[in-house]
Amino acid sequence: MRRASNRLRRRMSAASAAPVKPTPNVSRLLPLGALAAGFGLLNGAALAQTTPAAPAAAASAPAKPESTLAPVPVRARVETDKDSVRATSTTIGKGNQELRDIPQSITVVTERLMDDRNLDTFKEVLKNTAGITFQAAEGGEEDIRLRGFSLQGTGDIFVDGVRDPAFYERDTFSYERIELLRGSASMLFGRGSTGGAANQVSRAPRLIDENEVTATVGSHGYGRVTGDFNLRTGENAALRLNTMMTTADNNGAGSSIDKRGLAASLRWGIGTADEFTASLYHLENNNGINYGMPWIRPTASDTADANTLITKLDPTAYFGMASDYNNGSATHGTFTHLHRFGNDNELRTTLRQAHYTRDQRAGTVRFAGTTPTATAPLTNPADVVLENFGPSTVLNRGTQLKIQDMDTVNLLSDFSGRFAAFGLKHELQSGVDFAQEKKIVYAARNAAQGGVVPVKPQTTAGTPDDGATIDEGSRVLRVSSRFKNEAVGAYVQDLVEVVPHWKLLGGLRYDRMSGHYDSIAIPTAAPGPETVTSYQQKISEWSRRFGVLFQPTDRHSFHFSYGTSFNTSGDAYSYNAQSANTPPESSTNIELGAKLDSADRRFTTRLALFRSTKTNERNTDPDTAAAALLLSGKRHTAGVEIDITGRPLPAWEIFGSYMWMPVAVVDQAAPTATLFGNREGDRPGLTPVNSGTIWNTYQINPAVRLGLGINFRSSQSPADVNPVAGVWKAPGYVTGDLMAEYTVMPDKVILKANLSNVTNKLYADSLYRGHYIPGAGRLLQMSATLKF
Repeated sequence: MRRASNRLRRRMSAASAAPVKPTPNVSRLLPLGALAAGFGLLNGAALAQTTPAAPAAAASAPAKPESTLAPVPVRARVETDKDSVRATSTTIGKGNQELRDIPQSITVVTERLMDDRNLDTFKEVLKNTAGITFQAAEGGEEDIRLRGFSLQGTGDIFVDGVRDPAFYERDTFSYERIELLRGSASMLFGRGSTGGAANQVSRAPRLIDENEVTATVGSHGYGRVTGDFNLRTGENAALRLNTMMTTADNNGAGSSIDKRGLAASLRWGIGTADEFTASLYHLENNNGINYGMPWIRPTASDTADANTLITKLDPTAYFGMASDYNNGSATHGTFTHLHRFGNDNELRTTLRQAHYTRDQRAGTVRFAGTTPTATAPLTNPADVVLENFGPSTVLNRGTQLKIQDMDTVNLLSDFSGRFAAFGLKHELQSGVDFAQEKKIVYAARNAAQGGVVPVKPQTTAGTPDDGATIDEGSRVLRVSSRFKNEAVGAYVQDLVEVVPHWKLLGGLRYDRMSGHYDSIAIPTAAPGPETVTSYQQKISEWSRRFGVLFQPTDRHSFHFSYGTSFNTSGDAYSYNAQSANTPPESSTNIELGAKLDSADRRFTTRLALFRSTKTNERNTDPDTAAAALLLSGKRHTAGVEIDITGRPLPAWEIFGSYMWMPVAVVDQAAPTATLFGNREGDRPGLTPVNSGTIWNTYQINPAVRLGLGINFRSSQSPADVNPVAGVWKAPGYVTGDLMAEYTVMPDKVILKANLSNVTNKLYADSLYRGHYIPGAGRLLQMSATLKF
């Protein structure tokens, strides 16, 4: 408590030192997009009705000219993301909003929680929330499922509200929180957002001198050093620099780690009417990759609920090539202008240019001979005897190349304002945005095309990490496809207090997209000229959002919401003759929920009852003679979510996130085929009935803090399982984590130890019909933090 009090006094002192300058003249040039959206008219109305009266003591002072705005106050935060696992506000809903004023479920993972559990990657953060599952597709974060629907890496991941569409292994070294919006959200972000959206919030420069360096060592040669340096550079300016370097022989699940990152941000005009931020971010990954282990599946005679037997191999066992790798980079520069019209009205304009690279050389691991099976029903996988499996079982190693470059430009202008009109209180959000995305995909030439095809040798189940290599540099690459997409969108949303304690929310967004795709082929038998086949698609879509809020007190908020979303055929940045002519898929989300604070406002409970429906899902087995894919599929999920965050007792802090999803069903498949491997009435893959996490810490005394947590998922089947061959599932699992922290010098030196997966539980983390990626085994990590 003494540490929290000292930190609070320092922050309040720094905040109060920030100068408050009046805005010069409202006729000065406004940011891009302001005039086009008509914000100037709204600004005048808002100021006329929301500007507070001058204090009585200043009555004799000369009147300010009409062109001078009221000072913009700087508010000190009582508790920051670094101090607590509980959050009260969010930026994912456009603008800075209180969580209680958003009629939709949001889970926030703060910097405190990420530090406590050593959550170094974006995927680890998502795994520590309820309702998230992962498909073991083709490496990276390509297919994340939320509420049973895809949270696509190409469209539903954002950094500070800007789409971050590329495939790469994201790190948390420069983020103060990650926000997870659950349910349809196209009204806010445009295409995608069927299962939800995830926003990574960067650490911002502050008017304070504060630095922190953390060094961590752990199992499998793990070493990580991070630095967070905040320097006040002027009266209302500050610079923040975050750095990271991480290496490891193994991440606990078969992949080596070698990455480094830098995030620099300069912010000036802090607390004034015009605030500017210029930032640069770069992350470089040169990691290994465990593409996955093959399943040992039940036989056809097993029951529909039979579990899949996971091979009893150490998760650190690696059967790929020593020369396989998963390299990638993300670089983006961002410039932001925040113009404050008054106490409750602001316009934020953001311009970002980004470049991403991906160079993945890996491959599937499959059984070379007879696929092993179980000789008994899989009621207890631990006791099952295997046929055709042992140390001498031969494994093939395939070749899956993912080599891509991507460039994006994003321009957004968002207005947030509060005002009174027609006797009602309004909280208006509106904006316009533009995005351009270009992607180039490369492929390797075969021998007949003038290339080289290195031969990957076989291995055996008894010889993991055999060190075999091939010369990946000998491959001859060519451009196989190009994609370019331009999109513009505009939205408006108003939250109106119609009577005391009751608010209505309505939002509408329009998106227009134009995609162009070139598929480039060369003769397969001999070198020759390229053949370019081009496809184009234009999309115009409306998205809607509606909500009702009942807030009987300032601690209780109940809501009902309805929202829509759409997914285009170009979400994967490719077209073919059918998909280019296929309209977008449509989805809806209905939710009834509540956000409840304790009397001391240190503890929050979030409850939600939801139903998510995809009404016209694209089918993967359409009539080949059709000119477009069949939008013949339909499925829905329904369940209950509970989040608990905060301090039930002053010394006890808890974060809990749980989802019970008893309903997940394919309502309609294709007339003559299955929908993604599922028949009508089947439960889709990657939809466990129960999922969640709990994390507790207890402050034993001012120097010692202990932590205890669990993660769990019930059994689930992979996506795209063929029901004709028998429905099968991966077993459920529970893993436990421990933490101990010792403060050597308050606010100066802190030592911490983390032991994750205490029982060394073997489980499948990411699932695919042909293979799974194991969850990390037991890991011990110890860190030292120096603050100065």
